Amino acid sequence: MEQLIPKTPSINVILQPMFPDYDVIVVGAGHAGCEAAAAAANLGSRVLLVTMNMQVIAQMSCNPAMGGIAKGQIVREIDAMGGYSGIVSDKSMIQFRMLNKSKGPAMWSPRTQNDRMLFAATWREMLENTKNVDFYQDMVRSIIIKDNKATGVITGLGHEIKAKAVVVTSGTFLNGVIHIGEKRFGGGRVAEKAATGITEQLVELGFESDRLKTGTPPRVDGRSLDYSKMEEQKGDDEIVGFSYKDVQKPTEQRSCWITYTNQQVHDILKTGFDRSPMYTGRIEGVGPRYCPSIEDKINRFAERDRHQLFIEPEGWNTVEIYVNGFSTSLPEDVQYKALQTVPGFENVRMFRPGYAIEYDYFPPTQLSHALETKLISNLFFAGQINGTTGYEEAACQGLMAGINAHQKVRELEPVILKRSDAYIGVLIDDLISKGTEEPYRMFTSRAEFRTLLRQDNADLRLTELSYRLGLADQDRMDRVIEKRNGTEKIKSILKELSLDPSEADKFLQEKNSAPLPHKQKTIQVLLRPNISLPDMMDQLPTIKNALTGFTRDTIEQAEIQIKYDVYIEKEKEIVKRMSQLEDLMIPENFDYGRVAALSNEALTKFKKIRPRTLGQASRISGVNPSDVQILMVFMGR
Repeated sequence: MEQLIPKTPSINVILQPMFPDYDVIVVGAGHAGCEAAAAAANLGSRVLLVTMNMQVIAQMSCNPAMGGIAKGQIVREIDAMGGYSGIVSDKSMIQFRMLNKSKGPAMWSPRTQNDRMLFAATWREMLENTKNVDFYQDMVRSIIIKDNKATGVITGLGHEIKAKAVVVTSGTFLNGVIHIGEKRFGGGRVAEKAATGITEQLVELGFESDRLKTGTPPRVDGRSLDYSKMEEQKGDDEIVGFSYKDVQKPTEQRSCWITYTNQQVHDILKTGFDRSPMYTGRIEGVGPRYCPSIEDKINRFAERDRHQLFIEPEGWNTVEIYVNGFSTSLPEDVQYKALQTVPGFENVRMFRPGYAIEYDYFPPTQLSHALETKLISNLFFAGQINGTTGYEEAACQGLMAGINAHQKVRELEPVILKRSDAYIGVLIDDLISKGTEEPYRMFTSRAEFRTLLRQDNADLRLTELSYRLGLADQDRMDRVIEKRNGTEKIKSILKELSLDPSEADKFLQEKNSAPLPHKQKTIQVLLRPNISLPDMMDQLPTIKNALTGFTRDTIEQAEIQIKYDVYIEKEKEIVKRMSQLEDLMIPENFDYGRVAALSNEALTKFKKIRPRTLGQASRISGVNPSDVQILMVFMGR
């Protein structure tokens, strides 16, 4: 009998390629990469985020904190532009402080202490819930370049992934080398391998690269510390946070602590200098001048017998402590012995030693203000690859690079923030116009218009732009309109409302302020020193009744605008005058060699940087006012 063999049914399946073509590929998932991916995706681009390790997306490689002097302003600007850093920071905070409250509002800077693991987990969750973002774990070894344009990447596993634009946010991973005393090994972070290939490819294409250095302190066991020998540093009673959206804040906070080094600590550290990679020449990269290692501090400031250390918890549910102020690359035994002589650290147990890391960066004068490279179109750099240091500096570059990568592939105009628009604009203009030979860190002193660029008004400055782009949602725009209208309403009320001496004099006496000779408009009383609008509302029923229903944020905004009106208007006038230079565009192919009267240094810098405007030309290091005048006259002809 014939045996029947069943036939295999025919399979008609259309197999999808492993990788579709993307609009934007983001290389690296640190703070810059995460913001770049979110921005481009939220604008409508299909994005692939490539990272060497999916488990460390948005890792806080150094201290578990966001914001601080000038950096807090940047985080609020990122939030106003529709970025995620402010929301993630608020959701993962364990402590909040508004720094510099004793100074004017231009100096107020929000700062959060964060739960390191919760911060990274929140970032990943937000990205996974962002439409248009795909992920892939692999190392990118080179950029695919065709007709002088970036068209994708090649990974370590050999995959060729196509895209219309590439954003490189490599952090400290490009040829990273870690130093601990005399030990030296490759790595982008401790226990993570370095990235290779990209630097070599770009240098071969004509890019200029160099080396920088950064470092991190030891992590210790908080159970082994004696906090009774330290000063407690609590959070603020009122938690303001970063985001202008309603993000749930913690109901309690964890304290940080302050202690100090001493001469004995310094003497022990000095015993390791002969094995220090910084002093024996093994580290060639330049380190951050404003965040020096502990060995650098005791060497540069030999006259000081102590240095402040901030003892910062790493999260809600961990005993791990970050020793802020003790960054070092000295041998482990020296680190440990020195720590044991710090008050409160006598019985310290060290989880891991501090270390220094060297890495490649590309001087940012090779970029346009859109953060696109001048040599290769559709290739963008953001973060530490541009010579900056700090999560906030990286995140804001990532945001702008992601926006502009999307704009480029859609053939739209780039989004460029001016120095008078935002600290983000100051940072990018500094990098492009001046370059940097050391890790760049933002300070309020870098912004000439810091009275305008306050943390309290970032939403008023930037949300409308973000809304037009499609990043900020309707809720954000409605909040800004409500705040702007409410501020003007409060100012109008205070101009019309009069205070009677019988009601106000007791309050004024408590504030050491002169009594009222007669009825006076509330706005005049508010201009007095030591008088605040919240205090007036607490003590004077007339004011409280008139302002009931306004939010804390709107009341604060009205008070700042009233008290600092003269300074604000003065800066606006300066911006208006300076904008005349910013509006004078220099043709892209302008031949500077034809301007015979330029100084040699100006001629060299102009040819290298190719400024977009006369305003930018005036800010280039080494360019004199006379060079700008000569250029202006020549262009006028």
